[in-house]
Amino acid sequence: MLKLRDYQRASIDALYDYWSREPGSPLIVLPTGGGKSLVIASLVKELLADYPDMRILNVTHVKELLVQNYQELLGIWEFAPAGLFSAGLGRRDAHAQILFGGIQTIASKAALIGHVDLVLIDEAHLTPRKAETQYGKLLDGLRKTNPDLKLVGLTATPYRLGEGRLDEGEGALFDTICYEKPVGEMIGEGYLCRPISKAMETGYDLTGVGKVGGDYNQTRLQAAIDRSDVTARAVAEVMAYGEDRRAWLLFCSGVEHAYHVRDELRGRGIPTETVAGETPAEERARILADFKAGRIRAVTNNSVLTTGFNHPGIDLLAMMRPTLSTSLYVQMVGRGLRNAPGKDTCLVLDFAGNVRKHGPIDAVEPKPAGKGDGEAPVKLCPECDSLVHASARVCDDCGYEFPRETEEKIKAKADDAPILSTGDPVWRDVQKRRLHFHEKLGGTPSVRVEYTSGMTVYKSWVCPGHTGFAKTKADRWWAKHGGGRPFPKDAGEFLDRAGELLTTEAISVKPSGRYMEVVDERPGSEWAGADEVASTAPPMTYLDRMDGGVEDIEEIPF
Repeated sequence: MLKLRDYQRASIDALYDYWSREPGSPLIVLPTGGGKSLVIASLVKELLADYPDMRILNVTHVKELLVQNYQELLGIWEFAPAGLFSAGLGRRDAHAQILFGGIQTIASKAALIGHVDLVLIDEAHLTPRKAETQYGKLLDGLRKTNPDLKLVGLTATPYRLGEGRLDEGEGALFDTICYEKPVGEMIGEGYLCRPISKAMETGYDLTGVGKVGGDYNQTRLQAAIDRSDVTARAVAEVMAYGEDRRAWLLFCSGVEHAYHVRDELRGRGIPTETVAGETPAEERARILADFKAGRIRAVTNNSVLTTGFNHPGIDLLAMMRPTLSTSLYVQMVGRGLRNAPGKDTCLVLDFAGNVRKHGPIDAVEPKPAGKGDGEAPVKLCPECDSLVHASARVCDDCGYEFPRETEEKIKAKADDAPILSTGDPVWRDVQKRRLHFHEKLGGTPSVRVEYTSGMTVYKSWVCPGHTGFAKTKADRWWAKHGGGRPFPKDAGEFLDRAGELLTTEAISVKPSGRYMEVVDERPGSEWAGADEVASTAPPMTYLDRMDGGVEDIEEIPF
């Protein structure tokens, strides 16, 4: 018999504790792969042991997850008084004491189901707060029979697109989160495997796509992305990165796009199938069985395998579907986080720019519902620790240039957004280094150092004209790279004397929130020469620059 992990036991105990203090409807938040099915099964068994007459309804939206939860219960309680109510499964066990029901089938069947004491909603992030929805109709109907009905939601993502957190705002079905196990802790404790991301060269142009219901217009999105030349380039990158990966799951931007990606992979010798909403049940079951057995290496899909699909062997995810939904993004990445024999990591190839848009999966911050009349948002400058407005592109204190976050056009350029917000530094070889004179109106000039490693450009700022820590850091950088004394007193002198410097052989980078931060450098053995200086203009006034005094004006986009 399966044994509860410590955090699974803690989640059930936290629910009991909540019920002892509050009458509301709580949420249990466990990451994808955290074993919600076993938590549900154990909770149901324990409750019926203490309250033999209790009636429990478990509701979800897909039949695969319905069957998974049902079988999990039978796995720990062989003769449980349980049944299924799902048209897709051909079962109508409406009067079972423990009932597992598909919301599409039972939404209007509250009277037939009768008295229920507890409703458990799996994948609770799919429950809209509007009363006229399927979940709203079901709960209203059940409460007519039992006004004291208890409700518990389970999810990996306690928020919904356009509505914010599930336990906040007008009309929220849930009152609070009684237990949450962060995905970062699960990874750190070895319960889930570590995702790693790579910078992709292929990207998508979303100009003119527009939005419907809070996310991208799906028809226009597919039209923008489903181009044969772009698909060919993206698949070539998947092939290159996935050479040593055994099970690939690709999220596409439409049904036709999914088929076209499948055909491109097949044309390159990769056994691939597609699962779409239109795929017949028997064929879908065969495809997924072959995928899990290793007879198929890759599966493409559109909005089908984001929830309720469990294949621990998946070790490569390709996100070819941009989304504005934080929940959908986390659910997609979660498909690859389960552990499996011989699997150490899951490689996430983010062609869609979702990591950049939403942030690392262990530090996502979904937008709240409503207009948001709170305090002005701020962010921390990673170079000098100054707090600046969240919309600022440049730090007023040190000149640090924040990478753009909201650009809709995903350029065909390397993007190294970290999939986790924290991690150990890694060393990356540097093929080229460029030094730029960096000046902001009213600020002290600095030197922007750009390191090219593979397809990615990493930026760091050296501030020889500043004081305090920023100046000390600049002098250390200068000395490490062989520069002589006295140290440069400002950015202009730094660039004028760049011929004294050694090259940079490698840099150490680590995730820092949404971005990669340069934390150390390893100097090379050769002198760099003056040709690596991209701009050497001395400090100038704003009017001087407007008159064309800076040749490299395109490097100063503000």
